[in-house]
Amino acid sequence: LNGWSPDVALPMYGLPGAVAPLGFFDPIGFSKDKDLNTVKRLREAEVLHGRVSMMAAVGYLVGESTPTITYGMDVHHTIANNQLPEVPAAVLVPFFLAINFSEALRASVGWVEPGAGPGSIFSLREKYYPGDIGFDPFGLKPTDAKDFANMQTKELNN
Repeated sequence: LNGWSPDVALPMYGLPGAVAPLGFFDPIGFSKDKDLNTVKRLREAEVLHGRVSMMAAVGYLVGESTPTITYGMDVHHTIANNQLPEVPAAVLVPFFLAINFSEALRASVGWVEPGAGPGSIFSLREKYYPGDIGFDPFGLKPTDAKDFANMQTKELNN
């Protein structure tokens, strides 16, 4: 799985993400004494929410300071939180449908279908690496395991 194999002796089964000066940081103990599936689910949530928040930060900057198609290529000076109700439904509906389709694809790639047997609820596929749905149109994913772990750590720390 991208050069990673679970190691029960390490925190989070050795998934990348721990860096100096803090090293492995889990002060509340979310990952303590968890099985492999739960740890992979926690990492999946961490990666997904991190990616969404990075895109949201970019969205705020773009929405507040640049001309967009929605506003006729005019710089619309209002705070980003007030812009969503102003966007026409013809733009919002396809946007939300695209989000729905991408989430359905992610779920079908990484998650076991509910009802597939005992323990299938909230289970990731055995050969699925958290956050890696195989979408890399620009070829940015490193092929070397060490480089991939380094890139994953950088992504998690941002």
